[in-house]
Amino acid sequence: MANSEHILISLAPRHAKNIFDGIKHIELRRRPMNVQPGTIVWIYVTLPVGVLMGRAKIAALHTASPSYLWRKFGSVSGLAKKEFLGYLDGLTQGVVLALEDVKTLREPLSLDALRGLADGFNPPQFFIRIDDEHPFFSPLTASAGTLFRRKSSRRTDAAQQR
Repeated sequence: MANSEHILISLAPRHAKNIFDGIKHIELRRRPMNVQPGTIVWIYVTLPVGVLMGRAKIAALHTASPSYLWRKFGSVSGLAKKEFLGYLDGLTQGVVLALEDVKTLREPLSLDALRGLADGFNPPQFFIRIDDEHPFFSPLTASAGTLFRRKSSRRTDAAQQR
């Protein structure tokens, strides 16, 4: 895992829950992200939950019109059509991150614990990179085998769609 790029995103509790429950296999974004397939996406769940819950891997990125993205990924978005298209309203293109290899931390890291690792940490509005010099890098990657709950890995339909 240490050879992959790592980023941290913030998600509302219901969206994070849907990812970790296997309902939502994509992350929908209004802006392009300069990330590649294979990037590890650490998921911070916003307040009132306020924890780093786990991670997923980007299987593929798709940039296209909102209507095309809905047709291709609506069934794995965890969203109703109105909410999906409403989120992308006014855009000519949206971005889908197809996710795979979703893993939940055995012990989620609270906002206080994250601030203990990185003084002044605030959850990102868009995303932040976690390079090997970031205070989160070593704790999150050093003992990755013991950090996660056991769960069978599955490749999602969204990851396979191109």
